[in-house]
Amino acid sequence: MNRIEDYALIGDTRTAALVGLDGSIDWFCAPRFDSGAMFAALLGTPDNGRWKIAPSERTLRVTRAYRPNSMVLETTFECGSGTVTLVDCMLAESPVPRLIRSLEGLSGRVAMALELITRFDYGSIVPWVRTFEGAHVAVAGPDALVVRGDVALEGRGLTSIAEFEISAGERIAFEAVYHPSYEPRPQAIEPAKAIAHTDEYWRAWTKVCRYDGPYREAVTRSLLTLKALTFHPTGAVVAAATTSLPEKLGGVRNWDYRYCWLRDATFVLLALHNGGYDHAAEAWRNWLLRAVAGAPNQLQIMYGLLGERRIPEFEVPWLAGYENSKPVRLGNAAAGQFQLDVYGEVIDTLFQAHEAGATIDEDEWTLAKAVIATVEERWSEPDHGLWEIRGKPQHFTHSKVMAWVALDRAVQTIEKLGAEGPLERWRALRDHIHEEICARAYDQKRRTFTQYYGSRELDASTLLLPIVGFLPPDDPRVGTTIEAIEHELLEGGFVRRYTQTKGSSTVDGLPPGEGAFLACSFWLADAYAAVGRWEDAHALFERLLALRNDVGLLSEEYAPDAKRLVGNYPQAFSHVGLVNTAYNLSQHMGPTQQRSRRESTVPREVQHPPG
Repeated sequence: MNRIEDYALIGDTRTAALVGLDGSIDWFCAPRFDSGAMFAALLGTPDNGRWKIAPSERTLRVTRAYRPNSMVLETTFECGSGTVTLVDCMLAESPVPRLIRSLEGLSGRVAMALELITRFDYGSIVPWVRTFEGAHVAVAGPDALVVRGDVALEGRGLTSIAEFEISAGERIAFEAVYHPSYEPRPQAIEPAKAIAHTDEYWRAWTKVCRYDGPYREAVTRSLLTLKALTFHPTGAVVAAATTSLPEKLGGVRNWDYRYCWLRDATFVLLALHNGGYDHAAEAWRNWLLRAVAGAPNQLQIMYGLLGERRIPEFEVPWLAGYENSKPVRLGNAAAGQFQLDVYGEVIDTLFQAHEAGATIDEDEWTLAKAVIATVEERWSEPDHGLWEIRGKPQHFTHSKVMAWVALDRAVQTIEKLGAEGPLERWRALRDHIHEEICARAYDQKRRTFTQYYGSRELDASTLLLPIVGFLPPDDPRVGTTIEAIEHELLEGGFVRRYTQTKGSSTVDGLPPGEGAFLACSFWLADAYAAVGRWEDAHALFERLLALRNDVGLLSEEYAPDAKRLVGNYPQAFSHVGLVNTAYNLSQHMGPTQQRSRRESTVPREVQHPPG
């Protein structure tokens, strides 16, 4: 099985697929995941569905890269008999998902093998396969996959195969198009034109990027990844393209991340706005407004790509799981949790959008005031926290801080933007919450903010205190909290989310053990920058950049012991962290300054580090 970092992402801003270094597409979902995955070998075996095109003979060397400023992937196989390049993409702006795979012979004559195993509903349904008008058609219930190509496929058992040779200068192409089986089959397209159109689409999108700092390549690739993880019809940004990739190989922390988290909201908005993608940022904000519309006390922590609220979680027993990491889960029960922090994220997102130029809509402000009213009512309750614990609710420090953020941004909206509201009442509650957090969440003996009131455990989310403006960077408690996290949560140079002692129970009610959380590691770099530890900030950022795979992608976590990426992939939260930290390290007004409203003096040598 491919390592997680052996996969590259291709997508059409409606769905996505993962292409392995061995030329196998092991993960491909129908739009919005309605019919599940058609290729699910990633979470099981090849029999659960995949589409592999690779040389028949032993490959001496494999290299790959995205085309510059594009999501078109090129994988080159060097063999004893010659060299061939496989070009993979999903057709941009297509109303139905189309996978395009094109081979180009570069030298010699190479024997190739194609293996197509189509399974619907996450590998559980074997479709009816037949040849019709030169097309290979697989149908089961509401789903159909049509495969066309320059080489005919033949059936062998429950697999479709093709064996052929390609010579220097020759091109052989295939396409697979998904469509509802009850609708007419989409017409064939010309693969070469489809690839050219897709390449131009991505290059035109990339031209908008206005980041001009020293990390442009990394920032551009991360923004491209975020665009590929966007569901264009609604503007929603999905957390990852996958479900159940483990946070620990062989472990049980396997969750479905193909949804949209409100915890990401402000981070995503600033990354898009700062990158120059104001339209995408507005679409994200509008998705947020539609998703949370209704009674504020029914606010959820996550929603579907259309804003769906019902996300039932269940296990899929027929899939073995990635490297035998069970269970495989579909849906996410955390959607039903109470998490206080999301109220602050909603209000901060709206405030930051206004700061970026969006006008204050009366209906939006009415909704915002209703959200604040819920914060007034519920801020003192325990919750499940940022990390969606499945244990006992607690008074999490980060949750209380985000309640403070909600009130602080509401106060600023009145003071700076002229909105109407109960200013004095909100000011008083904001200040009261601040006092309580400082009194109950700060451990005087250990000189650090802890995970929740009365706890001795640490949590990386406390790194956000100066970033969201709760405390100034020069407050001594900020520096000592950073030092405590360095001492207890760093592993292999990267940050774990919270204290997990081997062999003991954890606050989340699950067995301990997971990788270092990459978004938290970017937060540490941001915190370093905020307190003026520029060398440490750059050193950590460079270490994080080095974790990207050969095509610039990051997962949710990194396992220092195994030296591998783990968790769902590619992870929007990680790539958003990369973009925002790059701005914090190379711009006078980065996301930290935008959220904290404090000026930053970035030394010139920091803005433009040598090399």
